[in-house]
Amino acid sequence: MPPKAEKGTVKSVDIIDCSDVEGGAVVGMTTTSNTTASHPSPQLQRTLESHSFWKAGAYDVGHTTKRPPDDGQLEHARVHPKFLHSNATSHRWAFGAIAELLDNAVDEIHNGATFVKVDKIDVMKDNSPALLFHDDGGGMPPERIRNCMSLGFSSKKSNTTIGQYGNGFKTSTMRLGADVIVFTRATTASRATQSIGLLSYTFLRRTGQDDVIVPMIDFDVSGHWAEPIIYGSQDDWSSNLKVILEWSPFPSKEELMLQFEDIGPHGTKVIIYNLWLNDEGIYELSFDDDDEDIRLRDEANQGGLTNLRRKTIELQSHISYRIRYSLRAYVSILYLRKFSNFSIILRGKPVQQLHIADELKYTKVIAYKPRLGGEESEVTVETTFGFVKEAPSIWVSGLNVYHKNRLIRPFWKITADGSSKGNGVVGIIEANFIEPAHDKQDFERSSVFVRLEARMKQILLDYWKNHCHLVGFQPPSARAHHEQKQSHVQLSVGLAANVEQEVVQPMDGLPTNIGQDVSNGYPGSQEKLTSRDGPGSISIDQICEENIQLFVRCEEHMQKEEELKQTAECLEKELEEAKRKLAQISSYLETRRKQKMMGLQIEKF
Repeated sequence: MPPKAEKGTVKSVDIIDCSDVEGGAVVGMTTTSNTTASHPSPQLQRTLESHSFWKAGAYDVGHTTKRPPDDGQLEHARVHPKFLHSNATSHRWAFGAIAELLDNAVDEIHNGATFVKVDKIDVMKDNSPALLFHDDGGGMPPERIRNCMSLGFSSKKSNTTIGQYGNGFKTSTMRLGADVIVFTRATTASRATQSIGLLSYTFLRRTGQDDVIVPMIDFDVSGHWAEPIIYGSQDDWSSNLKVILEWSPFPSKEELMLQFEDIGPHGTKVIIYNLWLNDEGIYELSFDDDDEDIRLRDEANQGGLTNLRRKTIELQSHISYRIRYSLRAYVSILYLRKFSNFSIILRGKPVQQLHIADELKYTKVIAYKPRLGGEESEVTVETTFGFVKEAPSIWVSGLNVYHKNRLIRPFWKITADGSSKGNGVVGIIEANFIEPAHDKQDFERSSVFVRLEARMKQILLDYWKNHCHLVGFQPPSARAHHEQKQSHVQLSVGLAANVEQEVVQPMDGLPTNIGQDVSNGYPGSQEKLTSRDGPGSISIDQICEENIQLFVRCEEHMQKEEELKQTAECLEKELEEAKRKLAQISSYLETRRKQKMMGLQIEKF
């Protein structure tokens, strides 16, 4: 039993973080503190200077005091509320934070979870949007929710669970919004409990706290009604409830209890509110563009240009591009293997899982044996490579690396920039032998990872070399041993037919006969042609490079032309508005002049 807290206090957290605690997604291990949370002195009150995530931590930490430990007790480190924000900056984008919360629900499958719902709800206090995560997993009893509230605590060490660092819940929720409230219900042995926990950056900042305070209350629901579970005193329990009611979206105990009605006998509900804004002062997450999706507003706006080339539009419709701004697209490839009895329901509609390998053609499975610890390992990993179905129309390429069924690096480009080799080839590998970074969006650059990158690049290029003819390219070959009997392309006077072939990416606007090997009959292939004399030589690569530069300049001019048209339209509208105002002012002045003349005439009479 925890030590009894003094009256008028709420419990503060010595954060040891536990985002991935087994049983759900919530927050905190507690110790007692003499900090009065609900009514701070006026000089301690502080507001959130910015509602943008990347600016919310930019404030000065004032002088803090800490009473010395009692005799026989050891010193312990405290965690300032500012750490909640700096810790959350490990997530570079919002979808990575959402994926962490989905992982917690997926890890509950072994506890009977059959769904996780992700939705937008409205906060009645201020009519602002909030983000809801609801799963029907095992839920968390009181001791587990307290472990989960602690930084670094995690009981997930099995090969089937994704979470392991004990940091994901805090970083992910604080990355999406300033505040989160958790409702969880669980049954252990013959006892059924339900708990509520509040992690509020707004509360900690506005009350000037210099330690992380996480109010929590528990109920025993084994009987016909909910009985409060009192660990210290009734005043302690009431103090925690008061803070929750004051700083959560639910101003009454009755409204809090209503949140358990759709949880059932077990499960967890996470509500993130006071969502962060972008630099333009609007919500970072967009809920209005698509009623069945959640979008990253800034990323989605980048794809909204008009008069785009056809190939650009085709590229933006591909899954590799849509995952940048569409949560539904990102979640569809987030897990490698399809679930049999589990659904991810986004805004009321289940997400249809997409296996990337099913979207490829001419696929080939290649075995890879990683070297671990400097010696050959018995582990054999299967990798799948193939061309995207749209090739050669669009040239999406890259390697999709999963870890324990979870996507870590999507469409990772491992070939050299500017090289046409490997274009259109996509690979899939589940690399459980390397550890992901804390945000689960990348891998630590260890020696094993470096070897993986080098080997995957070699496999990809070998696959492309042996299969590129299937999508219309002539495979590369060594320098010709004899002079070609027919010259394929006469590019300049004295150009010889001694050919060294190298595949390059086809570009719009090139003549169809350039680089076409009539003798081998592979349409669309291109060659590097070299003059026997050396000086004056020219290659298809050089022509393609010039074409690329010309097309880039063309695109820039088209975009500038569109911008100039829009500017001209705006100026015309402003001119029309100015003319209208000028006419109004002229009419007004004429009327005033006539009135003045009439007034002078009246005075004369």
